[in-house]
Amino acid sequence: MELLKQRILRDGKYPSEGVLKVDSFINHQLDAQLIMSIGIEFARRFAYARATKILTIEASGIAPAVMTGYCMGVPVVFAKKAKPCTMDNPIESKVHSFTKNTDYSIMVNSEFLKPGDRVLCIDDFLAHGSAANALIDIIEQSGATLVGMGFVIEKAFQAGGKILRDKGIHVESLARIEELNKDHIKFCD
Repeated sequence: MELLKQRILRDGKYPSEGVLKVDSFINHQLDAQLIMSIGIEFARRFAYARATKILTIEASGIAPAVMTGYCMGVPVVFAKKAKPCTMDNPIESKVHSFTKNTDYSIMVNSEFLKPGDRVLCIDDFLAHGSAANALIDIIEQSGATLVGMGFVIEKAFQAGGKILRDKGIHVESLARIEELNKDHIKFCD
């Protein structure tokens, strides 16, 4: 997605090796027009999938997931990082955050994912794939079917994308980064 790539080049920050900050337009302050364009593009790329639900993780995945859900006309469910007292029957999985170097649980109320649901996962980043694999685990526990995974930005120099594709999952990333350092960013062709 050329619009996204140009925005990354213009406004992305590279504070250290392998780290990309897009908090001025994707995952802290949001550029609503760009996020809508992202939703439209994911809806186009996954139109074949006949998704009945979209699943993401709070908080950074919510905006692109909601725009995708709006464009596809399906509900969006987000996995929570803390169990609210109102959640009766959570489906849980573990995520390792490489950015924060910690493990945490994510959970979805079992009433929102059921056998027969066709689930499309949307998230902001794909790097090592820990969050993506936790979402897959939740989908499998629920008895629903994974129909694809979409990521706004993929760090293709890390293993997550290869792991998911090797499992036979249809993965779409709108900007795939091959190389990233303070002086240079190279997108995959």
